[in-house]
Amino acid sequence: MALCMANNINPPAIQIDNLVKRYAAPKGAKGADAEGKLALNGVSFDVPEGSIFGLLGPNGAGKSTLINILAGIVNKTGGSANIWGFDIDEQRRNASRAIGIVPQEIVFDPFFTPYEVLENQGGYYGIPAALRRSEELLADVRLADKRDAYARTLSGGMKRRLLVAKAMVHSPPILVLDEPTAGVDVELRRQLWELVTELNREGVTVVLTTHYLEEAEELCDRIAIINNGELIANKPTRDLVDMAREKIVAVTVASDLSAPPMHEAFSKVEQTGTRGVEVTYDKDKLSAGQVLAILQEQGLTVEDVTTREADLEDVFVQLTGSGA
Repeated sequence: MALCMANNINPPAIQIDNLVKRYAAPKGAKGADAEGKLALNGVSFDVPEGSIFGLLGPNGAGKSTLINILAGIVNKTGGSANIWGFDIDEQRRNASRAIGIVPQEIVFDPFFTPYEVLENQGGYYGIPAALRRSEELLADVRLADKRDAYARTLSGGMKRRLLVAKAMVHSPPILVLDEPTAGVDVELRRQLWELVTELNREGVTVVLTTHYLEEAEELCDRIAIINNGELIANKPTRDLVDMAREKIVAVTVASDLSAPPMHEAFSKVEQTGTRGVEVTYDKDKLSAGQVLAILQEQGLTVEDVTTREADLEDVFVQLTGSGA
């Protein structure tokens, strides 16, 4: 059974306030390097209870540092963090019991069976043998038939699902997944997200980091973006996508193009084949109809038109200046 909230009704599942982490400088470092690396610089945000919350950012942005602070692996330099109403410093034990972490790496003894992995984890949390849910969890992650196989013999997808079960042994109300689908195939990604969305429907708050931005856009209710250790966005997913100003109109014209049609109102023009062109424009300044009118004024006869709305990747690039 999940822990009860320490405070009143429906506070955020996670509260992070002005979180700072500076790693110590290497011995003998001089100049700016002597101050050490500032991995998190005053990050503040809340994770709403019951949500699927995306934590995004380029490599090295500070995401893993933040997760490791919540997990108790890394000590913060300043600020505060509460998990399910428990301060991670003053109430570390309760905070730890309220969260389950699914790391990027495969971390369990390969010589234990899946059942033994979960039983050992239950013992680590002090759960009496009679109250452990190892069999139930194996069924939930579709590993009941692998109960007594050595963990090292499991496929990559099975190992990932076992990590989710391991994180849920103590029935935490919050599950954090750090790049759970990195390097796995499409089918495995689908299976993992089916499992995660089912846990969320059952009331588990989910925090995930991922480089697959289309997944974040589809799954997450709200997304925070960290870049260079600072929070640069924190909005409902739809509002975040709406921040993208650029839109693309792809047209096919009636005759071959000797050069792409340029205009000062266009942000970018790219020729695609002998008769195709993609026009990128600021949707706050132009409409698709105005783009077509400009093309027609230049003597082009448009035979086919498609448009592409902005997506989360467009916003991510716009805010961070990098790809996914």
